[in-house]
Amino acid sequence: MRLRSAQWYEGQDRNAYIHRAWMRRGVPGDAFTGRPQIAIANTASDLSPCNAHLNEVAASVRNGVYEAGGIPLDLPVVSLGETQMRPTAMLWRNMAAMATEEMLRANPVDGVVLLGGCDKTIPSLLMAAASVDLPAVVVPGGPMLTGTFRGAPLGCGTDVWRLSEEVRAGTLSQEQFTRSESSMIRSRGHCNTMGTASTMALVAEALGTVVPGVAGTPAPDSRLLEAAHGTGRLAVEMVSADRRPGTFLTKASFHNAIVALAAVGGSTNAVVHLLALAGRLGIDLSLDDFDRIGSRVPVLVDLQPAGRFLMEDFHRAGGLLAVLREVRDLLDPDALTVTGKPLAGYLDDAPIWDGEVIRTRVNPLVAEGGIAVLRGNLAPDGALVKPAAASPHLLRHRGRAVVFDSIEDFHARIDAPDLDVDADSVLVLRGCGPKGYPGMPEVSNMPLPKKLLEQGVRDMVRVCDGRMSGTAYGTVVLHVAPEAAAGGPLALVRTGDFIDLDVEARRIDLDVPADELADRTPDEATVTGFANPRRGWERLYVDHVRQADTGADLDFLVGSSGSQVSRESH
Repeated sequence: MRLRSAQWYEGQDRNAYIHRAWMRRGVPGDAFTGRPQIAIANTASDLSPCNAHLNEVAASVRNGVYEAGGIPLDLPVVSLGETQMRPTAMLWRNMAAMATEEMLRANPVDGVVLLGGCDKTIPSLLMAAASVDLPAVVVPGGPMLTGTFRGAPLGCGTDVWRLSEEVRAGTLSQEQFTRSESSMIRSRGHCNTMGTASTMALVAEALGTVVPGVAGTPAPDSRLLEAAHGTGRLAVEMVSADRRPGTFLTKASFHNAIVALAAVGGSTNAVVHLLALAGRLGIDLSLDDFDRIGSRVPVLVDLQPAGRFLMEDFHRAGGLLAVLREVRDLLDPDALTVTGKPLAGYLDDAPIWDGEVIRTRVNPLVAEGGIAVLRGNLAPDGALVKPAAASPHLLRHRGRAVVFDSIEDFHARIDAPDLDVDADSVLVLRGCGPKGYPGMPEVSNMPLPKKLLEQGVRDMVRVCDGRMSGTAYGTVVLHVAPEAAAGGPLALVRTGDFIDLDVEARRIDLDVPADELADRTPDEATVTGFANPRRGWERLYVDHVRQADTGADLDFLVGSSGSQVSRESH
């Protein structure tokens, strides 16, 4: 088998000389003769705090690559810090994927180990790997250890939302809230709840792109470094076997990912990432597949935000493989993994060690808790709700809309004493979709009006064309498509209109006659709130981003270009 990198290094002409000479810097000559060149796509960054430890993980990968006879090559790639980036890290997921894809294609590499942790990093890396289609394997950075405050465990993200609402309700002092800040983040690693970071690591394993049993290993756990070392060895083997994403990622892989997403009570954000990844692979995946495959799957993991425990507990209780063993009959047994073996083959020896954290099939946390896909005249192309994180009494609800035209409008008015709102109202926030914000931010789990919090209200139906953090909770209808900025009906809702939600019937409807709705036009305040960037990536993004129901990728990035580069650089 002739390695791809030989196109750069093989031969005696000037170009081969240049490629070898500039890489020699202490490397032996046989590094360029038949030894697989393995890139380590590393999203470590001090501004992505959840990924800051990945340089240490990369060192273990390097050792494994060397041990297996390959040549490891550090490749820093775009890193998206969920908590730091404005207006939202999602705005740059597609850019990070495009940049990583192009760097992998342009350089003399034969395979790649993908290091990610924070929410958008694993999705962007997988999208890149799918589009360039070189042998690729993921090492998730892992969750942080559990912090405590006042003797109780803290779920990062989830307890931010909970404690901040207690401050607004007057049941927690600002001083105590501030004191909890230093307890929230105990160690290296990403969020310790079943937020998007944890979800995407587990979903990546269920897809087959992570060595089975690795996802969910806490970031400070030395077993993560052991797994990284082994993954480096595996990457060399994958090159020899020509085991590329296009050879083992199939519709069956996505079937298993959807089952896993439901069983762990995972983040709604996984839906938009899986749809985008499927688009890169040319796999026909739709919102209907999530409802058909996953909506009736029981939630087995009692973990925040849907339950009580945290990721450190999940790992010691048996992890993902123990969960999948319980729903084995729902999995596609033929779906393969990066090891070349079926995922189902790893489930025989996967016991549950703590039945409170990971429930059995006969004693689920929620009997049917998978993400539900809603449609109706308010969301013709679909919207999502996560029943496991919602209030059961609100899953069928009729309420009067209270409409906010932008996030600024929301912040300006939500706590106004004269806001005409009650516990039965439906909060509507628009202008937060891919085009409208831009980037589809995590604002859908709107804080409740202060005056209702003071009355003891802790949940309301909320509707938005944006996303919410996977660490969030509440009865939130999100990812409404088409979004308001793309001409969706959400732009036409007026305060006082009645909205009907029926999750069991999979409906979200605006109770306005069709002819009246057809005569309406968006208010000036609504249109003014939509993003209108003049230049740069934001301009490109707004002009080319697709809607949430297809993954919010850019239209010209759907599909793949392969790894071939025909022209020489000199």
